[in-house]
Amino acid sequence: MLPHTLASLLFISTAYCSQPIGDKIADLLQPYSVAPPQFALRPELFQLHKDFVAVESISYKENGAGDFIANYLKGKGLNVEYLPTEDGRNNIHAYLDEKNTSVLLTSHIDTVPPFFKYSVQKIDGQDRIYGRGTADAKGSVVAQIVAFEELLNEGKIGKNDVSLLFVVGEEIGGDGMVAADKALVASSVTWDAVIFGEPTNNELIVGHKGLFYFRISVFGRACHSAYPELGVDANKVLIQILNGFETAQWPGSDLLGETTLNVGQIDAHNAGNVVSPYAAATVVLRVASTVEEVSDLVNEIVGKYKDQALKVEIKLTQSADPVHLDYDVEGFNTSSLAGATDIPNMKNTGFKRYLYGPGNVHNAHAADEYVTVESLYRSVDDYKKLVEHSLAY
Repeated sequence: MLPHTLASLLFISTAYCSQPIGDKIADLLQPYSVAPPQFALRPELFQLHKDFVAVESISYKENGAGDFIANYLKGKGLNVEYLPTEDGRNNIHAYLDEKNTSVLLTSHIDTVPPFFKYSVQKIDGQDRIYGRGTADAKGSVVAQIVAFEELLNEGKIGKNDVSLLFVVGEEIGGDGMVAADKALVASSVTWDAVIFGEPTNNELIVGHKGLFYFRISVFGRACHSAYPELGVDANKVLIQILNGFETAQWPGSDLLGETTLNVGQIDAHNAGNVVSPYAAATVVLRVASTVEEVSDLVNEIVGKYKDQALKVEIKLTQSADPVHLDYDVEGFNTSSLAGATDIPNMKNTGFKRYLYGPGNVHNAHAADEYVTVESLYRSVDDYKKLVEHSLAY
């Protein structure tokens, strides 16, 4: 049986004080007859969002979602090219005429697991759209597309003003953006401003923390646990190192606050009557200072205990310094993010960088991920403002 919270997501609330839905959005809430008023104001936005969320796109399995977006954009008359990763997963780059444009709108199409379906509910007075990726970051993808379409139809942008880039792999280290960036740099493609889409609670982000993500492995020697002096206990050494990490005073910054630590997977399975020959853990530091400072402290702590083991290895998974962004646009609230994004994976530089999107990062990876109808609707207008501001710069 599904847990109550997940089971409830499979049903759509009918408790709306709103207008009847029109023919264009009738399938959004079938078989119900009412919808939030925003559905009638931007039916294409909410239909596209629903259809896109319905396409499962967990990291490493994004090509179906990529094809969905590519076909949609081709149907709107855009040129679409695939920029594949080394293992053949496709990033989507779209433009009207030339690849070089003044502004790039970009977000990611992959999601964390597990997949769960689209539904709409009214909870705590909010109209909420639930489903994996509704906020992170399919909400940003569809809002950027609709903002682009509306600006074009309104005559506020021309053929070479705005292009679109939607990448895979953001949730697993950014291999999609790395591959796309490499291909675009090779083609001498650049922009004056790039607007990145992530759930930011409809605020412009002034900066976000960096990342120092690694796996530490400790090697010992097994023996009978009644005679521990005959072996080398890898578990004991790892515990001391991890305790050192947990009690360290990690350097922070005034803008981004404290550097935080999370010990994730611990691989120390061993029989209770055997001194462990091997122990390992994955560690993620959200870096508010610099990677160099954090790396030096990691090595200092490991150095205190490594001689108690036969060998200690650190394998770096991902490393990035904090990101400082542009936010010189009137009418937006601002904040910072504790998490990381794809921005450091875009090595192409020399342009302004903005980070904005619908939804709240606090529930982005949760079992009840959702975006409010109001947040998604508002984000289209805000993306339009950011594009117009960037073009005027």
